[in-house]
Amino acid sequence: MSFRSPYSASILLFALLLTAMAASLFLGYAPLGVGDVFQGLIGSGDERYVFIVQDIRAPRILLGAMVGGSLGLAGAAIQGLLRNPLADPSVIGVSSSAGLGAVVAIYYGFAASSAIIVPVFAISFAIAAMLVLVWLAGKDASILTLILAGVAISSLAAALTSLAMNLSPNPFSLNDIVLWLLGSLANRSFTELWIAGPFMVAGWVLLLSTARALPSLSLGEDAAASLGVDLRRVRLQTVFGSAFAVGGGVAVSGAIGFVGLVAPHLVRPLVGHDPGRLLLPSALAGALILVLADIGVRTIPGDAELKLGVVTALLGAPFFLWLIIYTRRSMR
Repeated sequence: MSFRSPYSASILLFALLLTAMAASLFLGYAPLGVGDVFQGLIGSGDERYVFIVQDIRAPRILLGAMVGGSLGLAGAAIQGLLRNPLADPSVIGVSSSAGLGAVVAIYYGFAASSAIIVPVFAISFAIAAMLVLVWLAGKDASILTLILAGVAISSLAAALTSLAMNLSPNPFSLNDIVLWLLGSLANRSFTELWIAGPFMVAGWVLLLSTARALPSLSLGEDAAASLGVDLRRVRLQTVFGSAFAVGGGVAVSGAIGFVGLVAPHLVRPLVGHDPGRLLLPSALAGALILVLADIGVRTIPGDAELKLGVVTALLGAPFFLWLIIYTRRSMR
């Protein structure tokens, strides 16, 4: 297998992801041995181990991999669509719109009635925002128009989120909103997985289906159209695929930044710059990043667990600054 083959890179990343997920079962505030984890997985033995493995760690690990995979895949697809290596899911407004939906559910107290309310609101707002984006951009919109419409939606969603925080009726609601926006996988269960999982899987299908068209787009819209690429279909697949995948992820994890930006850049040296070949390795890299980051927040000593979104921002922001500097130097 070639070093720059997407298949060999995917196999390597998948093996690393499985290793990280397996290791995550043993690590946490209550470190477990091999026998303890095995008993917990099969549901026999000490009830404490069964509860820790099946009700706390297993859903958290699976959600971390799925959310990270969604962010990495969407980031690679959006970078290919917009032909911009600095783009990520926040560019088209899907992340901020999903966040606004969750904030509305918390603000009005709907979240207290059921665990499914926040994911339902977040996913619904993400889909609604993408419908507005398509309407604003128009039937035959250019990439620039799509970006401008996305920035407008993202800015409006961020402003409304800030307004909700400013007008929060009590400090408890404000605290819940702030903690959710910081991003975390703590206290997640299989309930959230069953709710958001189908949306993320649907998004993966839509995004992966753009793999053949994205390389043509790297030549420009006119060149892609002359090669028979249906630009409108590719835009819709990318936009709504990102809405389903990222909206479903944000619905259960809160706001987690930089994964969609960083993951594609980490795997480019392995697979080259073909945006179509980059999709699957980016998804696996995003899943690996988030699983490793979650292991970090669970094992770093302290009185309170760090929020996952804080950790990814602390790691991603310096990488983003380096990327900007590197891009500027390469253009000279």
